[in-house]
Formats: sequence, structure tokens, C-alpha cells
Amino acid sequence: VSETLSIDAPPGDVFAYMDQPVNQPEITPSLAHSETVEELPNGGKRVEYTYEMAGVELDGHIEAVEYEPESRIRWEMTGDLEGEITWEFEADGDGTVVTYASEYDIPVPVLSAVVEPFVKRYNERELRTTLENLRTRLEHAE
Repeated sequence: VSETLSIDAPPGDVFAYMDQPVNQPEITPSLAHSETVEELPNGGKRVEYTYEMAGVELDGHIEAVEYEPESRIRWEMTGDLEGEITWEFEADGDGTVVTYASEYDIPVPVLSAVVEPFVKRYNERELRTTLENLRTRLEHAE
């Protein structure tokens, strides 16, 4: 799934917020836990997470394999979910256009709980909600 959203905040502010794993559960509805376990030589992080999908807890790690401050982070996911997440931040006047894309394999316990088309719609809704929450958090920060 992929979604793009404009946020009325500078790219540096949006990037800085998204670069802190502890912020992720605040904006991602099904993310129960996100914690940095290691700072990487490229400037990125290795993070452990717990995500709930269709009532199933999924644990794993994501690692920033591409890290371009204020521009892009590409994460590789390992654990119960295998795949990648990419965040891109593009200046747009005084604001930022954020693109959030993810692609991963859905594990068998989740597939047995929810059929695949519903999982795709669930993920699309999660992604839209995450980006809307990010916009609200940054545009209304004091």
C-alpha cells in the first residue's frame, strides 16, 4: 500500500518526528510498541516493534537500510512480517509532501483470521489514519 499527504510543517520537522520510533505508536493505530535498539552507522536506527493485525500480535525488527536526512528512510522488516517500508519527505512551499509506502508478506495466522482482500483494505485504512494522525500531530503542535 502507498499513500501521499501534504502537511503544513517543514520537511525537517516532519522527518525529525518520524525518525523517532517512540512517536510511531502515537500515530499508527495498530502499532503497540516501537523502540530503538541500536543506532546504525548510516545515521538510521534498528527498531523492535509489536504490531496487531486482525487480533494477532506480530513482533519483529525494522532497520533503516537507506537513510537520507529530511528526505527518505527505507526500512527492511524482519520477524513475523517480512518486507519493507519507505518514507519520503518532499518540500512543498512551507510544507511537506509525505509518501508512506509499505510492502510485506502477511503471515499465515493473519490470513486464516481475515481473507486477503480485507487485509489490503485494512492496511490502506491504517496507512491513511497514520498519515492523518501525523498531520494533526505536527500541524497542531505547540
